Amino acid sequence: MKYPFHALSLLLLAACNPAPKQADQAKQADQQAAKTTDAATFQQDENFLHNHLGNLVTLKSPDDSSMVLVAGDYQARVMTSSAGGYHGKSYGWLNHKLIESGKYNPHINAYGGEERFWLGPEGGQYALFFPKGKPFAFENWQTPGLIDTAVFDLKDQSSTAVHYYKEGTLQNYAGADFQVGISRKITLLNRATLTQQLGFTLPQSIASVAYRTENTLTNKGKNTWEESTGLLSIWLLGMFTPSDKTVIVVPFKAGANARAAIHDDYFGKIPPGYLQVKDSLLLMKANGLKRGKVGLAPEIAIPMAGSVDTESGAITLVLFSINKNGKYVNSKWEQQKEPYKGDVVNCYNDGPLEDGSQIGPFYELESSSDARPLAPGHSLTYSQTTVHLEGSYATMDSLAQRLWHMSIQDISTVFPK
Repeated sequence: MKYPFHALSLLLLAACNPAPKQADQAKQADQQAAKTTDAATFQQDENFLHNHLGNLVTLKSPDDSSMVLVAGDYQARVMTSSAGGYHGKSYGWLNHKLIESGKYNPHINAYGGEERFWLGPEGGQYALFFPKGKPFAFENWQTPGLIDTAVFDLKDQSSTAVHYYKEGTLQNYAGADFQVGISRKITLLNRATLTQQLGFTLPQSIASVAYRTENTLTNKGKNTWEESTGLLSIWLLGMFTPSDKTVIVVPFKAGANARAAIHDDYFGKIPPGYLQVKDSLLLMKANGLKRGKVGLAPEIAIPMAGSVDTESGAITLVLFSINKNGKYVNSKWEQQKEPYKGDVVNCYNDGPLEDGSQIGPFYELESSSDARPLAPGHSLTYSQTTVHLEGSYATMDSLAQRLWHMSIQDISTVFPK
């Protein structure tokens, strides 16, 4: 099952018994996760969002049934998409209760959406999510308003693309201020462009939706951003609906020291029942029942991460770029020895916090740009493509073997019941 790195590069060119209270919390989380598996249609989610938001744009392909819904009120995030038109499956996870409330939450407003714009680092001495001098604990964690509650301004749109912009100021844990400009363009891709990016032609029987986001971060201040006071990276995160049939699959460059470049202790060590490393594949449960995060360093990362519904065969992919010589911010919640030795790709499975509450449930696929010392007026641009693929189980199984050299059936048995 070893995956040859050069082949994939070509392919992607172009326990203890719980206390009663804990048991009750786990049962409630399980019930909530079960509710999320009843997938809504794109039209249902579009109607819901129109009832509660303005500044929404739906992109539609003239060639097939692919659609994408973007919310400017939520920082130009892609809320959801469909490969089957209005009646197709809605791929993004939406936090209906929070959206309906119209209220702001402490720590984070997890509205959902299958790709949102954030900035890193999250933790460490140059953190954007912790105030100076406070311990790196959840009660002190706060998503900056610019990337949590700010409304982005619509600059331009067409039937298949939309462009938003926003300026604002951030301060990091070290006390450094950043005046930034954020440009975000979302483009619905046609089949030909998707073929170019994948490096091969999909069977006609596979329905698809694919979109690329082009994200530009500009230094709007008067001083150059320096390593000694903190740099910023573009961080793209997608929230998707969890299920006990969903498995995250991330290929990587195998080697003698590869395991050391896989970081699985962001929120405590992830147990084998939720994370497995098989030769050149990382596999992680995405059931929304146990909180855990894993990341891959740029020296072993391959520019792809994904997930598969082992029941239906549906596959999700995120495709991105890697700067092998770049500096990647470290987002771990601690004082760091190496703040620029972070990860390029991360995966997150949501679950209950220590007090039994839960943000989701959802799971995430994430990628990050490198961080650069930008002079005034200079910019960093980073793009990511998200792809959803649907077809018969047999066809999707063949695709999984082409992508990962592992069948869906074999993936489904990695985490036995």
